[in-house]
Amino acid sequence: MVETLGVAVVGFGWMGRVHTQAYVRLPHHFPQPAVRPLLVAVADEVPGRAEQAAEQFGFARATRDWREVAADPRVRAVSVTVPNLLHREIGVALAGAGKHLWIEKPVGLTADDARAVAAAAAAAGVQGTVGFNYRNAPAVAAARELLRADEIGRVTHARIRLLSDYAAHPEGALTWRYERARGGSGVLADLASHGVDLARHLLGEIESVAADTAVFVPERARPAGATAGHSRAAGGEPGPVENDDYAGCLLRFASGARGVLEASRVSVGEQNNYGFEIHGTRGALFWDFRRMGELGVSRGTAYQDQPVGTVHVGPGDGDYGAFQPGAACAMGYDDLKVIEAHHFLRSITEGVPCGATLDDAVAAAAVLDAMARSAGERGWVRPE
Repeated sequence: MVETLGVAVVGFGWMGRVHTQAYVRLPHHFPQPAVRPLLVAVADEVPGRAEQAAEQFGFARATRDWREVAADPRVRAVSVTVPNLLHREIGVALAGAGKHLWIEKPVGLTADDARAVAAAAAAAGVQGTVGFNYRNAPAVAAARELLRADEIGRVTHARIRLLSDYAAHPEGALTWRYERARGGSGVLADLASHGVDLARHLLGEIESVAADTAVFVPERARPAGATAGHSRAAGGEPGPVENDDYAGCLLRFASGARGVLEASRVSVGEQNNYGFEIHGTRGALFWDFRRMGELGVSRGTAYQDQPVGTVHVGPGDGDYGAFQPGAACAMGYDDLKVIEAHHFLRSITEGVPCGATLDDAVAAAAVLDAMARSAGERGWVRPE
């Protein structure tokens, strides 16, 4: 008989819903786990939101106070999907209470916040999985294997892009995402964090950075009530946008490779244009999240005029086989979070990290802090 693992979700905005759906779907795609998640509790400070989530998804308990989750002995693992400001306080407290953590990136406002959560988890002997979901795409897994196998030669340079329009509308509400005290560094934390994780996952450690940042929508309207996702607030009281809309960064990798990372939340005409191009001495790799199951591959000995072929990933790539029986069947964003949930539970049952970890969050946060310093100092900066 499969053992159950009591899980809870703290914060039930869009991402809390995605985590919950991943728990529910997990047995459908990974039918022989050592444990099966049991939805024990959901917490959200917005009146009525936790109760609605409990009714829809079947949580045994709903509360407005995450501390009740920390004190519940039935809860062994918790998804933390609250605003960035709360990551450190809640993550440290839950780890101290002996709860395993599946926490969304960037794990706090700064690298010090991420270090505090990682240290608390290490001291308590609990596992910590972080929401760097794009590394879970089977095509990214295939790209990593090709790089490890030296299929495109020594990597010379790469470009990583995360361009979105979710904040492009001037009537977009002034939510926590745009306040430095609650949302941290803006597009750096929200999108560039994913780019840094992809860069490290595929190409190794980043040695130094030179960044430039900008705010292009300097003022937004305050919302009249609770928000979820990217709401609008036309006519509300205006307030300043305190963190960056755009970041462009040069990267130097420890391997000697060079890179460019660009992230924007105000790119009109761009909807989730996330991906990378990686060039080596004998070939190149290309991936676009919007065509998630395709990997562009150029390899051979021609060097000049060498063609690029499209590989449709299949059951042999990453965790693709848990979702589809043959190549070229589409997967979606939520599937990546199911994979993440699988990694989380696997790390708990096996007692060793699986997937993106709190150490990855610390390393990425250190790079993001370096980017912010570089933008202010107008020069090259090493992550600390």
